[in-house]
Amino acid sequence: MTAKRGQNATRLDDPATAPPTVDHVLITRFNLPTPGPEGRVRQREGWLTGRADLFEKYCLPSVRAQTNQNFRWLVYLDPDSPEWLVQRLAPFVRDQVFEPIYRAEVTPAIILDDIRAGRTTPSADLLTTNLDNDDGLAADFVDRLQRIPPRGPRSALYLASGLILGPDGLFLRVDKLNAFCSVRETWNDPVTCWADWHTLLPRSMPSVTVSGPPAWLQVVHGSNVSNRVRGRLVASNGYAALFPTLPTDLDQPTRTDLLRDRLLSGPARLLRESSRAAVKSTLLFLVGKRGVDRIKEWRSGTTE
Repeated sequence: MTAKRGQNATRLDDPATAPPTVDHVLITRFNLPTPGPEGRVRQREGWLTGRADLFEKYCLPSVRAQTNQNFRWLVYLDPDSPEWLVQRLAPFVRDQVFEPIYRAEVTPAIILDDIRAGRTTPSADLLTTNLDNDDGLAADFVDRLQRIPPRGPRSALYLASGLILGPDGLFLRVDKLNAFCSVRETWNDPVTCWADWHTLLPRSMPSVTVSGPPAWLQVVHGSNVSNRVRGRLVASNGYAALFPTLPTDLDQPTRTDLLRDRLLSGPARLLRESSRAAVKSTLLFLVGKRGVDRIKEWRSGTTE
C-alpha cells in the first residue's frame, strides 16, 4: 500500500512512510511578490486564476502521487492574496498536502527559519527542491532524488530527463541544469536550492546530474515567463504511469509526425535554443545577473 499526501500512515515498513534519512523540503513560489519581468506578468489580469488552475491540474496532484512521502512542501504566497485564492487552497491545507507561508519577501534567513520551524526528528542532511507552481513531478521523483548519494557536505542535484507539454504535443527533453534543481547539504550553514539561479548553482558547489526516465513535467502555456517547447516529439501513452496528471486526450503522433520532428522541426528548435543560450551566456558574462534581469524587464515592458 502506498500512502497518499494528506492520508494517515498505516505501515512503518511502507517506503512512503519509512523513517527519513534526510530532511527533504519542496519549495514553491506561488504568487510571491517579485520584481522584474516575472512581477509584470503576475500583475496581469487573469494570471492568478490561470495559475491556480494549472497548480490544481498538474503540480498538486503530482506531489500527492509521490511514491515516497517523506518530505514537506512549503508554498509561498503573497500576504495580499485575494480571499478566493485562500479559500480555494484551504482544503489542501486542511489535508496537510502543503504548508502555506504568506510573505512579502523571502530572504535566505527567512527560508531557513521556515524550514526549521517544522523540523521534528532531525536528520543529518537537508535536501531542498525547487518546484514551480505550474509544473509537475514524476511519481518517483522524490524517491529517485533521495537515493542520489551525497557528494561532499553540499552539492546541487539534477534529474536530467523530463517532459515538456506544449500546444503541439509532448516532448522529451534532457536538461542537465533544469529548474527542478535540488541542493543536498549538511545542517551546518545551509543555503538551500534558492541560493542562485538553477543554471548557476554548480558555480558555487559540486553538482550531480543523474540520467534516467523522465522525472519532471513542464507545461508551456500563455503566461510562461521563460518556458518554451524543447526536445523531441514523443507519444504520451508510454508515460502515463510515471505522470498520472498527463491529459488522457492528447493526440498521439503518427510515424510521419515523429519523422518530421526528427528531421525538420527538432533541428530548427535546437538551432534556436542554441542561439538563445549563446546570447544569454554572453550577456551574463558582460552585464551579470542584474543586467540580464533588467533586459528581461525592458523586453517585458515593450511587449505589453
